[in-house]
Amino acid sequence: MRILHFWWRTFIISRQYNSPRFIELLMLSLAMVMLLVAGGTDKWPYLVLGLSYVVGASISILVREAFLPSHQQRLTQITAVLLLIISLYGFADLARFF
Repeated sequence: MRILHFWWRTFIISRQYNSPRFIELLMLSLAMVMLLVAGGTDKWPYLVLGLSYVVGASISILVREAFLPSHQQRLTQITAVLLLIISLYGFADLARFF
């Protein structure tokens, strides 16, 4: 029970003190779940929703880093751009089927 309490307090503190990063983490976590569901069920709405979350989180990361640079600015920007490229490639691959 003490471990759950520790994780809950960490969750609350991270949500209060760094809200944009928390929202980006939440969006990327939901994207991973949606992409796993899409891979397991072969249903395209889950794939579209997951890729949309990745695009939104990537753009949010790039905008946040432009205004408030962190100590790992270059690595964060490269990761966000790679996620954006991969998700746009996923959209292009999905559009080929329709």
